[in-house]
Amino acid sequence: MKPLLILRPRPGADASAAAARALGLEPVVAPLFTLVPVAWDPPAPDAVEAVMMTSANAPRLGGAALARFAHLPCYAVGAATAAAARDAGYSRIETGETDGVALVARIVADGVRSVLHFSGRDHVGLAHPDLSILRRVVYAADPVADLPAAAQDALHREACVLLHSPRAAQHFAMLADEAGIARGRIAIVAISAAAARAAGEGWGAMRYAALPRDAAMLELARELCKTAPCAETERDGRG
Repeated sequence: MKPLLILRPRPGADASAAAARALGLEPVVAPLFTLVPVAWDPPAPDAVEAVMMTSANAPRLGGAALARFAHLPCYAVGAATAAAARDAGYSRIETGETDGVALVARIVADGVRSVLHFSGRDHVGLAHPDLSILRRVVYAADPVADLPAAAQDALHREACVLLHSPRAAQHFAMLADEAGIARGRIAIVAISAAAARAAGEGWGAMRYAALPRDAAMLELARELCKTAPCAETERDGRG
């Protein structure tokens, strides 16, 4: 069986690795980014009607000032972000199951007209004509300069690679090319079609999840870790 290369930052990478082991896979954790908190200036709590979190890293790294807004409804993308928001003191949590665009639409549908978005330095510029979005950058993901040794070793063993964002996909492709990795011998599982596109072409196999969830990615990876690359691009393994 081929190793499964997990490139997302910790602690998310460790959670992915634990889930992979439960499926009988051989995870190799080699993060391409290091998460660091960013100092931010909290607005007045009454300046917005709700808060929005599109990554679990925001409540994990946002710091003590997040508590000033814990009385507001919190809209979160995914169960992991919702759980991290709960750990940060939020109790009125609405969870979106797809992405930030869908979450914004839900916020507007709920009648909310102003929201505070806790985000990373690199983020999707979400917008809606009926919603005022006040953004505060509370963390950054700093990229590594070279492909980690553990990643290079796994790739030389024809690893299947998990790519959790377009930014990670683009950075991985650049580092893999610089390290002389043969794309045609590597299978990729991307979290979305956008992440798959960001990785570029020439990979031995390319699949992306129907829903942007770790569990969906791991199901695809379980199949690819047992098979040889076959120059394909598929959504949820079905084409």
